[in-house]
Amino acid sequence: MPILALTRDVSPSLAHCELTHLARLPIDVARARGQHAAYERLLGELGCRVVRVASAPEQPDAVFLEDTAVVLPALAVMTRPGAPSRRAEVEGVAAALAAWLPLAHITAPGTLDGGDVLRAGRSLFVGRSTRTNDAGIAQLAALAGPQGFAVHPIDVTGALHLKSAVTAVSADTLLVNPDWVQRGMFPGWRTLEVDRSEPAGANVLRIGDAIVYGAAFPATRARLEAAGCRVHVVDVSELAKAEGAVTCCSVIVEL
Repeated sequence: MPILALTRDVSPSLAHCELTHLARLPIDVARARGQHAAYERLLGELGCRVVRVASAPEQPDAVFLEDTAVVLPALAVMTRPGAPSRRAEVEGVAAALAAWLPLAHITAPGTLDGGDVLRAGRSLFVGRSTRTNDAGIAQLAALAGPQGFAVHPIDVTGALHLKSAVTAVSADTLLVNPDWVQRGMFPGWRTLEVDRSEPAGANVLRIGDAIVYGAAFPATRARLEAAGCRVHVVDVSELAKAEGAVTCCSVIVEL
């Protein structure tokens, strides 16, 4: 099955990104761009066709385009990000996705960030967070239901998005930080915990049977490999200063 990976380049204004849970630190934009290029190369090596969305240099968080869309097999749901400064990011991603999928849109008063939506089988686990509200979750449920997906709201504490706390590493296993999300909210799924020294280590990007994973979490990486996961490491340390991670930097479309 062909896989598209939509990406967007790093804005020169990345240092002015939205921050919720991290203190602001200096960001080396040139280094961030180098890390992002390595991430794109890895996606290509894993079989993705990497498609660059039009640049948005005036939008600091534009590289994190995952937050602008929730992609289902026959529908792309364009979000309404919880941070007002990020809402202008949606238009360019919508223009790109319209070439492959019909579009639907989350509207006011709903807010929804794609980073709060974990697609696992025919379930969409959706985080209630500072960026995603109940109105946005209800709209997503109304759109996803006819597509055969059940929406399950999940409370998130201590993390920016649900996928900061839990992601799928295989067809039956989730990687979880139990301090940020309750494991019992995922009945029928096996769970693997992050190493306690690496609370931000629950974010992985699954491409087929491979996992793209941040280099900052070697102890959790060892747990993943011991569980039989095929892990490919990439350094996203500069992007992490902007509360980014490996899922954030792409929108995956399986055609």
